[in-house]
Amino acid sequence: MSARTYLILIILLLIPAVSCKKIEQLPPEPKIEFLNFAVFDTTDILGNQCKGGRLSFHFEDGDGNLGLSTPDGTESDTTNLYFTLFRKVRGIMTMVPDNDILSPSDYRIPYMERTGQNKILKGTIAVTFLYLFYSVEDTDTVRYDFYLKDRADNLSNTESTSEIYLSVNDIYKKAE
Repeated sequence: MSARTYLILIILLLIPAVSCKKIEQLPPEPKIEFLNFAVFDTTDILGNQCKGGRLSFHFEDGDGNLGLSTPDGTESDTTNLYFTLFRKVRGIMTMVPDNDILSPSDYRIPYMERTGQNKILKGTIAVTFLYLFYSVEDTDTVRYDFYLKDRADNLSNTESTSEIYLSVNDIYKKAE
């Protein structure tokens, strides 16, 4: 046999060895990681000037059952991303009551499903907040704690944003 034939045989034997990757395994509970929070000036749908904020975070879900179907009125769960707002009061981050003007609603992450053997979901989610009643004179410093729930009612870890100065347009990243 020639050297060329040996080379072809070696290549043919190596192709299956390198093409079969082990399927990645992750726990069924979702995992999230805060990336950043951007504060910016914007306009609401009625044309009013207001402040906006955009929370970005990374997620992983090992069994791929993240998100909820479009509501049809029969389900009990209508939200799956939950927030707790903290305001800095006399230098201490303090949880605010649900009726606080800046307290966000909980959100609904849409239904996601991955086809194939590997059901793991990974990606980045961005949620936009509008601060309709925020005054430019306010010097609020806030922080959000947040977590999500998958369709099997598995809860993710709770992540916290960095301290956010709502009066300063900026991108606030995770403290190093």
